[in-house]
Amino acid sequence: MNYPAKSRVFLHEIGELTRFVLRFFREAFRPRYEFSELVHQCFVIGYKSLSLVALTAFIMGLVLTMQLRPSMVRYGVEAQIPAMVCIAIIREIGPVITALIFAGKIGSSIGAELGSMRVTEQIDAMEVSGTNPFKYLVVTRTMAATLMLPVLVILADAISLFGSWIGVNIYEVLSFRLFYTQVIDNLAYYDAIPAIIKTFFFGFAVGIVGCFKGYFSTKGTEGVGRSANSAVVMSSVLIFILDLLAVQVAELIWDF
Repeated sequence: MNYPAKSRVFLHEIGELTRFVLRFFREAFRPRYEFSELVHQCFVIGYKSLSLVALTAFIMGLVLTMQLRPSMVRYGVEAQIPAMVCIAIIREIGPVITALIFAGKIGSSIGAELGSMRVTEQIDAMEVSGTNPFKYLVVTRTMAATLMLPVLVILADAISLFGSWIGVNIYEVLSFRLFYTQVIDNLAYYDAIPAIIKTFFFGFAVGIVGCFKGYFSTKGTEGVGRSANSAVVMSSVLIFILDLLAVQVAELIWDF
C-alpha cells in the first residue's frame, strides 16, 4: 500500500477544501445575492427534512428513557429521569444525532445533485452563460444548511422530550406539566446555548462538504455516487471533530 501517495492525496484534498471554504466567504458577501434561491433551499433542506428528524427524535427520547429507567430505579433516583434525559438530549445527543441524520440526508443529496450537474456539464453551461454557479449553487445551499440545522435541532429536542414523557408514562403516571417543570428547573443556559451554537458549525460543515464533493465530481455517474458517499462520510467525521472542539471551548469559557 502506497502510504506517501495516499497522504499526498489527503493533503491535496484538505488544501482544496480550504480554498473552497475561503471562496465561499468571498462570494457570500459579494453582490448579487440570491435570496429567492436561498429561501427555496431553506424549504428543501429544512422543511423536507423535518419528518425524518422528528421521527428519529421521538424514538430517541422514548428509547433513552426506557433504557435509563432500570439503572435509575436501581439507585432509587427514578424521580430524576426527566432531568437526566433533558440534559443528555439538549447538551449532546440531540445536536449530534440530528446532525448525523442531517448529514446522511442533506449531505448526500447536495453531493449527488451538484455531482450530476457537473458530469452533465450544467455547471459549465451556467459559467458560459454568465451566471455565477458558485454563488447560485454552493453559497445558497451552504447558508441554508447552516441556518436550518439549528432550527431542526431545537424542534428535535422538543420532540425528544415529548417522547421521553411518553416513555415515563409507560411505567407510571406523570403529568406533562410536572415533567416540563422538572425539565426547566434542571436546565441551565450552559446546557442550551453552547449546544445551539455548535449546530451552526455542524450545518456549515454538512453544506460545504456536500457542495465541495459534488462541485468537483468526476468520472460520470460512478463519480456522482462516490461524491454522495464521501460527502456523508467526511461531514460525519467533521461533526464529531467539531463536537469535540466545541466541548473543550465551552469548558474553557465557562471555567474562565
